[in-house]
Amino acid sequence: MENPLCFSIFLFLCILIQSSARGQSLGPESFGRRSRAAETNETSQETRTRFLLFRGETDKGCQIRLNRSDTLQHCGFNSSLPLVMIVHGWLESVQFSPSHVHLIGYSLGAHVSGFAGSYMSRKHKIGRITGLDAAGPLFEKASFSDRLSPDDANFVDAIHTFTWEHMGLSVGIKQPIAHYDFYPNGGSYQPGCHFLELYKHFAKHGLNAITQTVKCAHERSVHLFIDSLLHADMQSTAYMCRDMDSFSQGLCLSCKKGRCNTLGYHTRQERQSKKSKSLFLVTRAQSPFKVYHYQFKIRFNQTENPVEPTFTVSFLGTRGERQKIPITLSRGITSNETYSFLITLDVDIGELIMIKFKWENSVVWSNVWNTVQTIIPWGRESLHSGLALKSIRVKVGETQQRMTFCSENMNDLQLHPAQEKTFVRCEANSETLKRKIR
Repeated sequence: MENPLCFSIFLFLCILIQSSARGQSLGPESFGRRSRAAETNETSQETRTRFLLFRGETDKGCQIRLNRSDTLQHCGFNSSLPLVMIVHGWLESVQFSPSHVHLIGYSLGAHVSGFAGSYMSRKHKIGRITGLDAAGPLFEKASFSDRLSPDDANFVDAIHTFTWEHMGLSVGIKQPIAHYDFYPNGGSYQPGCHFLELYKHFAKHGLNAITQTVKCAHERSVHLFIDSLLHADMQSTAYMCRDMDSFSQGLCLSCKKGRCNTLGYHTRQERQSKKSKSLFLVTRAQSPFKVYHYQFKIRFNQTENPVEPTFTVSFLGTRGERQKIPITLSRGITSNETYSFLITLDVDIGELIMIKFKWENSVVWSNVWNTVQTIIPWGRESLHSGLALKSIRVKVGETQQRMTFCSENMNDLQLHPAQEKTFVRCEANSETLKRKIR
């Protein structure tokens, strides 16, 4: 088995709810903490809930019956191993430490996990709860006791993937609800799930395309978590940030003082205060979801009037290269200002050795530029015939490495429309890096 961590050291307890409440309301109060009398009365009723214990990848599940502890032995339950419970439901007849329990709840199941954890914490806290795009309606802005919250387990993490609001409601909860709250791609919706992709879903799902499009972003949280198990060597890193706008400018790629963490099962578990940490990252549209985050800082000199050009950047690394990645700046370019932006790559190209920076031409800008150059005879010492770009500073999120790239031709720093400039590592060890790819 390629990854024994996924199957050998786990016990997967899948609780399949096959019945609904008889004549009971499903209003907001139904999801809150109930009285001891109600709990006692409910346990005396006959239940059609099935509890299935899974011990491996090919195991089809062994049913554990209520108040029949002999079925635990029959199903081969091993209390010395960690336990992952996939909710809906709970099992109390097992003699082992709750700190070994990891509840994983999707949508409404995330809050159900929180209720179970809150109940158990009266005696002993559950080890970990993971909320996968916890349900938003009826729970957004609810109190700690009425939703999943950091005090429901020793460690709580949450992945938010569909928090886009419509008429004040969102499928997934937007507010932080855990010790670490992860917001892939900002959390509002996910790549490959936008309604602009609806035509692709029609080709694949037919009349169910709309339903599949809506489910796509909500279920992405599940696939991201599974991806962390299937690709142990490609763990996605997320970074603490105020919001996605700041993250998109590359301002948050710091791992100092626990400011970054791994998305999914391998999240670093840190016990801390009830204050949540919000982390952001970019992902691909399909598995493996990991991308590599780079912060670019550039400073343009010697331009009189603000301009809004389009740039592309190409990379050469010790393991590969990427060509013409578009760059979007948050504002127009003015003189002597530093601009920061985020670039992501879906493959690891190793250490960066060379960057090619191009001012992409457009028909409109080209005509204007050519006209200006014809009318105004630029002097030899003119400082405004282009954008002067001397160096590019880069920070790699995954390795925390910082690098500076200088223009290959320091005697000509001017960048003009449709022109491409080459930048190489300024550090003394750049020659060593070049030898790595020979």
